[in-house]
Amino acid sequence: MAVLIFNLRSVPDDEAEEVRQVLVENQIDFYETPPGLWGLSLPGLWITDESQREHAKELIARYQEERRLRARQHYEDLKAQGLHVTLWDSIRLQPLRAIGVLAAIVFMLYVTLFPFLRMIGA
Repeated sequence: MAVLIFNLRSVPDDEAEEVRQVLVENQIDFYETPPGLWGLSLPGLWITDESQREHAKELIARYQEERRLRARQHYEDLKAQGLHVTLWDSIRLQPLRAIGVLAAIVFMLYVTLFPFLRMIGA
C-alpha cells in the first residue's frame, strides 16, 4: 500500500525539488501526485515500499532541519547587515495594503462583536 511521506501542499518549489533530490540520491523509489485542477486532491510524495518508510521520513526530517538552519543563518546575516524587512518597512513600502488589512481587521471585529455589543446596550 502507498504511504505518504511528504505533503506538498503549500511547499515552495525549491524545497519540493530538494526533497525529491534527497530521495533520488538515497535510491528511494517514489511517485508524486499533483494538487489537481481545483486543488482538492492531496499533492504529495508517496512510496510503495513500506520498508523504506522510516528511512525516508528520517532523511526528510534531517533535510528539513538543515534547511531550517540555513534559512535562520540567512536571516541572521541579513539582520546583521541591516537588510532584513521589518513590519514598519512593509507598511512604509505598501501603505495602501496596510490600510486595507487594518480596515478588514476592524470590520471583522465589528461583525463579530456587534451582536454582543447590542445585547449590552439594549
